[in-house]
This record gives sequence, structure tokens and C-alpha cells, in this order.
Amino acid sequence: MLSCKYLNNYLTKIIFFTIFSNEIFLRTPFFFFLTKLDAMSENLSKLSGRKGLGNNLFERIGELSEINGTPDPEAMKSLAKEFLMGSSQLYGTASFYDFTRPENKDKKAYVCNGTACQLAGTQEALREELEKHLKPEEIGEMCCLGRCHENGAFHFDGANYSAQNAAALQSIFEGKKSEHQDEYGVGAIGQAILTGPPMEIPAFKEAMRKMLSTPPEQLLQEIHTSKLRGRGGAGFPIGIKMEGCRKAKGQPKFVVCNADEGDPGSFSDRYLLEKRPLEVLLGMAMAAYVVGAKTGVLYIRAEYPESIQIIEESIHKLRKEGVICNGNLNFDMDFKIIKARGAYICGEETALLSSMEGQRPEVRIRPPYPVEEGLFGLPTLVNNVETLASLVYVLEHGGEAYAQLGTTSSSGTKLVSLDWTFNNPGVYEVPMGTPLTALINNLGGGFSTDVKALHIGGPLGGLVPKEKFGDLSIDFESFSQQGFLLGHASIVGVPESYPMIAYLEHLFEFLTHESCGKCFPCRLGSVRGMELFRKARQEEHLLDKELVEDLLDTLEQGSLCALGGGLPLPIRNALQYFMEELRPYFTPDSISVSPLKSSIQ
Repeated sequence: MLSCKYLNNYLTKIIFFTIFSNEIFLRTPFFFFLTKLDAMSENLSKLSGRKGLGNNLFERIGELSEINGTPDPEAMKSLAKEFLMGSSQLYGTASFYDFTRPENKDKKAYVCNGTACQLAGTQEALREELEKHLKPEEIGEMCCLGRCHENGAFHFDGANYSAQNAAALQSIFEGKKSEHQDEYGVGAIGQAILTGPPMEIPAFKEAMRKMLSTPPEQLLQEIHTSKLRGRGGAGFPIGIKMEGCRKAKGQPKFVVCNADEGDPGSFSDRYLLEKRPLEVLLGMAMAAYVVGAKTGVLYIRAEYPESIQIIEESIHKLRKEGVICNGNLNFDMDFKIIKARGAYICGEETALLSSMEGQRPEVRIRPPYPVEEGLFGLPTLVNNVETLASLVYVLEHGGEAYAQLGTTSSSGTKLVSLDWTFNNPGVYEVPMGTPLTALINNLGGGFSTDVKALHIGGPLGGLVPKEKFGDLSIDFESFSQQGFLLGHASIVGVPESYPMIAYLEHLFEFLTHESCGKCFPCRLGSVRGMELFRKARQEEHLLDKELVEDLLDTLEQGSLCALGGGLPLPIRNALQYFMEELRPYFTPDSISVSPLKSSIQ
């Protein structure tokens, strides 16, 4: 006979799994409610599309926020009237983002709360030093500035810095340290496709001539042959996406570069945007030529101000040289930069599109997919920075040459970000299939501190214990077979001294802050998880392992996107490999008894 507690958990799982199972979910009132929300979102997309990218609603909201950190209410009412939308719609948008919400009014500095900085233990002392120059209420937080290699990261006066001591911070506030570009290691094992000498304007022109002299159908076939898969984490073949967008009906079409690199620990996309901007822009031009688009939009994180500046300068040079905008090469395409405003969920492509339209960045139900109905309801190709930059090699050397690199299922090379726990932190390029230990020892130079695990692929990636390092290689299949996830391939070391219970609380806290709130499992489950692990750490509250498993099952199977659905992976990895350390935080009977498994799969 089941106890009341277990019966309650069991029934809860049945209800959730029934509601969200693929067949029955489609007939539930909740799904009907979500489809109605998406229908409303579609109408708002059309209204925003009336103004287009030239008078973009999202940019206008952001501009109104730059004066004092959040839009003026009267100005927002005027903006709503101009776009024929309700004031509540615009308030819902502005109140979502880190850099437009009312809570950040009059903030002057933002401390990085990304995973690498948290694990380094630098941020509490940094905040104390900042309070010597600013009032406490003038200091906010932002998630990961991409300075995971050096820590002590913060944003001030439109630029990012890393201050390792009080003297360095003092020089920044006195205006003596104007140079805020950081330095990190860059290297490769094997062929350097994305880490060699950067492309210059003459090479860009020559590559464009070659592209325009080749029929788009032939280029698409080369991309299919290359077997290039998305580098943003999902690993979906880019050729299939491009073919879908090319065949989709509707004009105009768009190519969107997803440069909202929000995974704490990642800075490889930032490296490409700042060190190899022309490869990124050429990859976008190539994609636009293949699918029949004339506009390329780069959605770049506000946390990367230097990236925005460098891409703007590169686009200006291309226009000046007559390479784009019906210039000397007669290529009728232009680029548009949209500055994001701080929301991790915008890394999900449908949330990103909603954001660009000035809506709350909530995940959309699919189908339809963005290649059919994307930005403003029109066909849109959305790809990650590294994916688009990799297309340049395919253009110059052919799909077969790219396919010969890496493994049969994971072709090409992969950029990997190594954080401060390595002796040689930085961005490194390896052929797919490279042993993880070769990356750690040959490029990373081993560890600068004792680590017990590597969190690979961001907060939704796999938490790999050190005894498994030798079993993995850098490719999608190896990680999947071992119960992990390669994702974006950021690598953050978890020091031996850092309590695993505190790290799991940190992951749930991240999910709580970044959830778009559209689906119940993610919106509610994130908070419940954070509360459970916080109470276990701070109040000696013992966790019930079955209850934790129930929560993870609900998140995994009930969430609309990979944010809520992906976080259970590292939590389960921790429960599998670090239970001895976590044992004091769980009730003994829940560990000794195997958790009940629902018959509903």
C-alpha cells in the first residue's frame, strides 16, 4: 500500500504526464489556452511588422530605457498608441528584461552573476569594493559577461571590466583605464578554421564574388554535403533549415544571427564577433543568398557592448567599400543590429523572434517553425554565430572538405570555451571527436585548481565528474551516449572546495530568474527546486529523493522548451555521481528505497 505522501506524488505525476503527453495534451484546455496566446502573439507580430525593422518596437523600448534604466510610463503610453497596441503589452515587455525593468531604475553598475564568477568566489568582494564608489542601490546584476577566463567581472558606463583588486577598480572609476578589451588564449588542434588569421575586406570581396557566381542551389547542396550541424547547442543540420526556408512561401525573408550567447561559461561567440566579424557577416550573406533573403539581422547581447561596436564598424566598412547594399558586387543585402536587453531565454529561437518584435520573449508552440513563420510571421532562418561563421569554409573549400573533418556524424571543428580553472583559459578549436583529455591537457594546460567536475554546455549541459573525463570526446554522440550534453561546449570547472548542494541551488536559481513563465512546469518548478535546495543547505531540511525525481520528471516532460526541460540533466548527473557528498542533505529512507517509476512514459 502506498503512503499518502507517495500516493500524492504519484498522482501528481500522472496528472502532469497525462496533460503534457503528445496525444492527449493537444485536446486539453491548457493547450487551447496556449494556442490562443500564440494567436494573440501572431496579431502583435503583424502590428509590429507594419513598422518593420526601420522603426523597431523593441529598439524603441530599449532606447527609452537608456536614460535612467527603465522607460518613462508616459513615453510608453505614447509608444503603445503609435504601434496600435495596449499599454499592458508594452509594460509586459519592458518589465521582463534585466536592462529595462523598473527594478533597475538608476542602476550604474552591474555585477556578473554568471556561473564561472560565482564558482571563483570573486563577486562578493567586488560588490563591497563597488560600494566604496557607488550607493548599494546603484549596483545591479547581469548574467555572464563572457569574462569567464578572468572573473571579477562587472559592467560600468557602457563597458565591461574585470577587476581583481581594489587598485584596478580605482583606476577604472578615475577614468585612467580606458582600455577594456580583455586577453585570453586562442589556439587549435589540427586545422584552424575559426582560429587562424582573421578575414580582411579584400578576402571578403573575393569570397562574395565566388558566392555570387555560384547558383544558390549548388551552394545549398555543398552545405548538405558538409553535414554541418548547429553549434548553438541543438546540433540540428543547417542544410535542412536552409532548404526549408528557401522553399517557404512569403516575402521578404530574413536571416537572423542568434548572438544572444547567454550560457554562463561561454565566450566563443563573443570571440567570433570581436575577433572575426567578417567571417560572421559573410556566413550570414551566404545564408541569405541561398534562402533568398535580403536582410540579415544580428541580435547581440547587451552584455557584449564591445561586440556590438565591432560589428557596427565592420558593417560600416563593407558599405563604404561597396560590398553590400547594391554596391560594386550588385548584392542587394544589408545588415541590421538589434541590441538585446538581458534575457537568457532569447537564446531560444522563437523567444528571440518575439523579442525582436517587441513582445515578451516567450517560447512559441511549434509548428509552425520559424523557417515558415518567423519574424513578423515571415520565413526566417535563425542560426548561431559559430554555425554561420563555419559556412565560410564550406564556401571556400567545398562541403566534402568540411565533412572530412571530425567524425561521420559530427563533422567539422568545434570552438570550446575554457574558464579560469584551467592554466590556459581561452577559446580553442578542435576537430569533432577530439578526446576531452587532449583538450584539457594539450590546450588547457591542465587545471589551475583542483576540480571535481566540469559543467559542459552551459547550465543545461552535462555535469561531468572527473572520473569520466577519459570517456568523452568532443562530439554530440559521445556526450549523449555517456548521459551528458555537449551543447555550446563551454567548460566551467567546479572546484573541489565548492559544495555541490550550493551549486545545485545556483542552477535552480538561474532557472528561476531566466524562465519566460509561459508554461507552468518551468515557471513553478524552478522556484520549488530553488526553495528545496536552499532549505536543505541553510535550514538543515532533508530532501526526499523521490520528490526531487518527481520535480525533475515534471520539468523534463512538461516544459515547452529546453530551458525547463534541460535543467534536470545536470541535476541528475549530480545525483548519480555525487550522492556521497549530497547524502547528508537527503532522508536516509528515500536514498535506500528505489524511487517509484510512473508507468506513463
